[in-house]
Amino acid sequence: MEFLKVILLGIVEGITEWLPISSTGHMILVNEFIRLNVTEEFWEMFEVVIQLGAILAVIVLYFNKLNPFALKKSSQEKKDTWTLWFKVIVAALPAAIIGLPFDDLIDRLFYNYQTVAIMLIVYGVLFILVENWNKGKEPVTSDLNALSYKTALFIGIFQILALIPGTSRSGATIIGAMLIGCSRYVAAEFTFFLAIPVMFGASFLKLLKFGLAFTQTELMILLLGMVTAFVVSVLAIKFLMGYIKKNDFKVFGYYRIVLGLLVIGYFMVAG
Repeated sequence: MEFLKVILLGIVEGITEWLPISSTGHMILVNEFIRLNVTEEFWEMFEVVIQLGAILAVIVLYFNKLNPFALKKSSQEKKDTWTLWFKVIVAALPAAIIGLPFDDLIDRLFYNYQTVAIMLIVYGVLFILVENWNKGKEPVTSDLNALSYKTALFIGIFQILALIPGTSRSGATIIGAMLIGCSRYVAAEFTFFLAIPVMFGASFLKLLKFGLAFTQTELMILLLGMVTAFVVSVLAIKFLMGYIKKNDFKVFGYYRIVLGLLVIGYFMVAG
């Protein structure tokens, strides 16, 4: 039964990490109904480190685009790849500067269903408003290579908002990128790449805090969750990139609003 719960959590992580609907928010909510029989310390580590499986999906799917050493690439293409990585690092800095010193405080204050529900609704409304505001406008940046360092930094600043659970890291950065003129496709791709250093860093910190003294069962739970998240993430990323070629993000906004209201209603009745 515990392993079935882990598979379900891996599926939730794999879907919600890349769709702008908040993976952390969904993990907190799912844990309210399907609690793993583990310690509180292990759970706090698990819900972050499981994201490594999701990150591996990005690395596998975009390996050639992210690899500056690819033999088939021209010198200019290798230079463009290095430049992309430098932009990703620049964008990752704001969240690292704010998130590292305040990680425990944020966990203590905001990891609850009330915050998740409010953020689901707020950013759901924002997605709809931003899409309406952008309707008919030509994006300033339609090519990832044309993304400037200044734009990358601004996207990174928007990522700070995602430190609050329920916001969605991809949601905050996609909204930010679109507000400053990026196309949906560029916004989504850059968000995927930005997740690599951010999530590796967050996972490394959680592992250090927890320690590496896993029981055999804990190790199996962690690996199963990561593998499930990896497989589902591959499918979710392919779906999203195909979806936004012809559609906007409004459907995710409506989903967030409905889910947020359901969460508030459920806990008011249950409480």
